Amino acid sequence: MNLSSNPPSVVPVNLPQGENRSYQIYIRPGALADIESWIQDHDVHHAILLTDETVSSLYLPPLESSIPENCRFDSITIPSGEETKSISQFSQLLERLVAIRADRHSVLVALGGGVIGDLGGFVAASYARGIRFIQIPTTLLAQVDSSVGGKVGINLPNAKNMAGAFWQPQVVFIDPTVLRSLDERDYRAGLAEVVKYGMILDRSLFEFLELHIEPINRRDPEILGQVIRWCCQCKADVVEKDERETSGLRALLNYGHTYGHAIESEFGYGTYLHGEAVAMGMSCAGRLAVELGLLNRQSLERQTKLLEAFGLPTTVPAERHDQLVRSMKRDKKSSRGQLFLILCSEIGMAIQFPAPDDSHLLQSLVHDQ
Repeated sequence: MNLSSNPPSVVPVNLPQGENRSYQIYIRPGALADIESWIQDHDVHHAILLTDETVSSLYLPPLESSIPENCRFDSITIPSGEETKSISQFSQLLERLVAIRADRHSVLVALGGGVIGDLGGFVAASYARGIRFIQIPTTLLAQVDSSVGGKVGINLPNAKNMAGAFWQPQVVFIDPTVLRSLDERDYRAGLAEVVKYGMILDRSLFEFLELHIEPINRRDPEILGQVIRWCCQCKADVVEKDERETSGLRALLNYGHTYGHAIESEFGYGTYLHGEAVAMGMSCAGRLAVELGLLNRQSLERQTKLLEAFGLPTTVPAERHDQLVRSMKRDKKSSRGQLFLILCSEIGMAIQFPAPDDSHLLQSLVHDQ
């Protein structure tokens, strides 16, 4: 592909052959414009640009201007927020694709954060039994995590991400400079997933984060570029080995998420950002691991200190704890009635562990132990 003179950092995602499903993650300033070359190289005749109301005014016009003249395109803007990742919006988008005469050769371009990527990817996986799609993530959380790996889906009223599919993108374009436009809360929420990778897979990454708190908090572009590539490489390595979460390796990426998804659903989607809920979930998982003798308290304290240094919550509101435990047991990672949690045995090392009895789960929700 003929990219601009500013060479990208490239992370390959090498998947089993047979359907030519491997793809590249391009990370560089100005990456949105690279869609023009990709469309020309892949002979695309119809592109569907899906975004939300927050991103639309910022990045939809430059994306539209990058679509080649010989490619028909339709732009679709939907409401922002986690509540949009719903059955009703999914149905409306499928109907919209019918109305604009999308076909199996169309390409859906998901421009936005994790909600747009997850919802758009599920629409692409479902329409005409599957059309191609491209991820252009505009939030830190989406850039380091949800845009890579092909997990797409929507929420049910009482269960996060319960309806979905594995549907890999054709390519991912990441422009770190778009993070300048993120509000502070959204930016910090993305840092939860960054800390997660350090805790479960890479002690060196965790230590790098500890040493670079100040430049990360002020969004230093050089440091952020390193962090994004590091996380994408971690995610790609896992996805290559366990694309559909069958061996247990990919399940490790759910550290903090069983708690976090329950917090999101029980307190109402949108009350807490996904990254905020995951930060609380990692804190709960850390307390549980210490209580069970799997993790030393010093490692938990380092995790807590790093999360709080990034402005993330580490305590769960002192209410609805019984409901949270019940919600956790509805998690899609339960198997034959047994809930499995991801816990860390040390920084950089995670394991799958059968959930203990309710009293332990309830105790892990309490900050002061």
